[in-house]
Amino acid sequence: MKRPVSAVLASTAALAGPVALLVACGTSSPGGGSAASPASTPGSATATTSGSTASAAPATSASTGVTICATSALKAAVNTVRGSAAAGSVYYPLVLSNISGSSCTLFGYPGVSFVTGPSGGQLGRAATRDPVVPAATVTLAPGQAAHATLKVAQAGNYDPAQCRPVTAHWLKIFPPDQTAALYARFTTQACSARLPSGIGSQLSVSVFQPGAG
Repeated sequence: MKRPVSAVLASTAALAGPVALLVACGTSSPGGGSAASPASTPGSATATTSGSTASAAPATSASTGVTICATSALKAAVNTVRGSAAAGSVYYPLVLSNISGSSCTLFGYPGVSFVTGPSGGQLGRAATRDPVVPAATVTLAPGQAAHATLKVAQAGNYDPAQCRPVTAHWLKIFPPDQTAALYARFTTQACSARLPSGIGSQLSVSVFQPGAG
């Protein structure tokens, strides 16, 4: 005997409910986790790339706790034994040594000029910056040293009337990022006058590099 159409439709609806429920359950990820990646949180210590999670490197200063070398932590000297001459100039390692009990860092150029003596007046122009090598952070453990290359042009290269040469015995040195100076003995003929801007300075200096040169 044929079943009424209304009875057939009711039976079909009753079967559709469990099937829909099974399909819906099949879309969830194993373990009940969401299939979508969570949004990254600003300041988070992790970052997600191509499905893998990698730890973000902390800032160098935060991870090492090493501070910039203060003037009081350093001693300055010019290594005249290792000077080398070329084209009317002489090149010397300008050495800063860490005399403190803690590690510290140097980055960049020192400020350098001839002076009449410790706390004395400046002679000529301060050193210009020589970009022969790029700047990089140099970490000095207690007792370690770094050097910058100091180029000293011979005073005889210049017009005596413009240079007004004298015998200088001291260099005044500002370590990078410092406002207090160090002094190092260094005897040479120096221009006591400021050379014309088109000529520049008798001195030039590079950034600090590891070692005593």
